Amino acid sequence: MSSATATYNYDVFLSFRGPDTRRKFISFLYKELVGRDIRTFKDDKELENGQMISPELILAIEDSRFAVVVVSVNYAASSWCLDELVKIMDIQKNKGSITVMPIFYGVNPCHLRRQIGDVAEQFKKHEAREKDLEKVLKWRQALAALADISGDCSGEDDSKLVDVIADKISKELMIVTRISNGRNLVGIDKHMNELNRLMDLNSNKGKRMVGIWARGGSCRSALAKYVYQTSCQHFDSHCFLGNVKRICQGNYFESHLHKEFLDNIQGENSSKQSLKKQKVLLVADDVDKLEQLDALAGDFSGFGPGSVVIITTKDKQLLISYGIQLVYEAEFLTFQKFCRSFRSLAFKKRDDISAAFEWALYI
Repeated sequence: MSSATATYNYDVFLSFRGPDTRRKFISFLYKELVGRDIRTFKDDKELENGQMISPELILAIEDSRFAVVVVSVNYAASSWCLDELVKIMDIQKNKGSITVMPIFYGVNPCHLRRQIGDVAEQFKKHEAREKDLEKVLKWRQALAALADISGDCSGEDDSKLVDVIADKISKELMIVTRISNGRNLVGIDKHMNELNRLMDLNSNKGKRMVGIWARGGSCRSALAKYVYQTSCQHFDSHCFLGNVKRICQGNYFESHLHKEFLDNIQGENSSKQSLKKQKVLLVADDVDKLEQLDALAGDFSGFGPGSVVIITTKDKQLLISYGIQLVYEAEFLTFQKFCRSFRSLAFKKRDDISAAFEWALYI
């Protein structure tokens, strides 16, 4: 099965030496990836030398589309990290289902390839301690193979490196299931022209509620995510609430929904008092009950002038009952199967999103 059509539980598996990078670089990278809705596996356990990596960890590697291998000064000193690396490189070589992205964090790739300097000393210790020298040979071969892959090197600013990595992965995630038919593509511009008219982004008066109605859930969500990503820069604060229907399952859904809002709101100052003076964008995807809108009103009723609240639903009557008059009817979005692989929240740049949407919009 090709990597384009395979099903993955994770987009990214992070392989790293905890004591070297966990609290700073890995923490920043993980937060950025998750913030872009990139499903990322980060193991928080530390194994001692000689301990076997768990079946769960092996499964996580096999179920990941990318392996970001952060090779730091003491990475090669850890038999656990090297076992991970052997598994990652084996999957890449024999299955081709994982893309390996090396990050050389404070190390010279040439030293890894030639295994000199600190790396040579680390392998001397492995050979003295490990009875299975064939295993050590596999470690050496995996490390050398990794060093042959073009990767990124750390510099003075970790934040720039984090952005570079996240941007690369976001772009790669635009590669979706291969198109198997020859039907004509439909551009995004005409859809956005209508939605921009409804949102009136240049307005600083009052608040606007806009409904997006479509039968196909994944199609509707793709459009909602696109609108959010391409419009949020016009607002002081912004929030995307995905799958509101799921959030509101069970009792006390009002408090759960409010917590999700507080957890996802982005802006310089997102306190309730501050939001009253701010222009805020809220996109609530997959709303299916009036009670959910009532609960959301506890937050968006306090937004400042020029704010926009976008509600997506498959229930057109729900929008009418709540009094939402600005409704975009996206009945033509009938590409449900294709949308299953469309995840535009992972894309940071407008061009990336637009390109992916051009591939995805079919009639």
